[in-house]
Amino acid sequence: MESLKYHRILLKLSGEALGTSQGSGLDPTRAMDIARRVRLVREMGVDVAIVIGAGNLWRGRVGLDLGMDRATADYMGMLATVMNALALMDALESQGVMTRVQSAIEMRSVAEPYIRRRAIRHLEKGRVVIFGGGTGNPYFSTDTAAALRAMEIGADVLIKATKVDGVYDSDPKINPQAVKFDRLSYIETLNRRLEVMDSTAVSLCMENKLPILVLNLWDESALRKALLGESVGTLVTME
Repeated sequence: MESLKYHRILLKLSGEALGTSQGSGLDPTRAMDIARRVRLVREMGVDVAIVIGAGNLWRGRVGLDLGMDRATADYMGMLATVMNALALMDALESQGVMTRVQSAIEMRSVAEPYIRRRAIRHLEKGRVVIFGGGTGNPYFSTDTAAALRAMEIGADVLIKATKVDGVYDSDPKINPQAVKFDRLSYIETLNRRLEVMDSTAVSLCMENKLPILVLNLWDESALRKALLGESVGTLVTME
C-alpha cells in the first residue's frame, strides 16, 4: 500500500465548482465529477471533510451593491452553501460514498446540526462530512469556515481546490509571464496579498500551524499525488 502524507483532509471548494460553464446554477455532471474524485480519495483510506462556497447561487456583493444589509446578504449566502452541500451529498451517495451534511444553521429536516464530536465520529466511520452554513455567523467567509472546521476535526491539511495549478504572483490568464510559487510562508502570503484565501483564514491557519495546499482539482492526478506527498500546487506553511 502506498504511504500517505495526509490522513485527514479538509477540502475547500468554491461554489463555482458545481456551477455550469458560466459558473452559475448547479450542473449535476460537475457534481458527479467531484464526487468521483472524492470517492477515489476515500478509497485511498483518507478521511475527507468538505466546505463548499455558494458563488454559483448567490453573491452577497450583489446584494450589498443594491443596498442590502450585510448580515442579511451573508445569511442568504450561508443558506445557499447548504443547497450546494445537499447537491454534492446526493452525487457522492450515488457513487456509493456514505455522506453526512452538517449545518452551522439548524435545519434538522435536511441536515444535521454541526456538532464537532459527531463530525469526527462520522469521519472515523469512513463517511464524508460536508459542512454547510459557513460558521453560522455573518461577516465570515467560507474560507474562514474551512480553516475553522479543519482545525476542529484535526485535519492534517486544508486543500484549496481551484482551476489553476497553484498560486502565482499575478493572474496567469492575463500575464503569460506570471511566476508560480511552489512554497510560500503565511506571512509572505499575507504581505503580498496573494489570493490564496482571505486574510482571516490564512491568519487562523498560521496561528495553528495548519498547512494550506492550493491545487487544480480538475487535474486528474493532482489530488492523489498531493496525498502521497509529491510536489503539487503551492504549499503554504510557516517556513
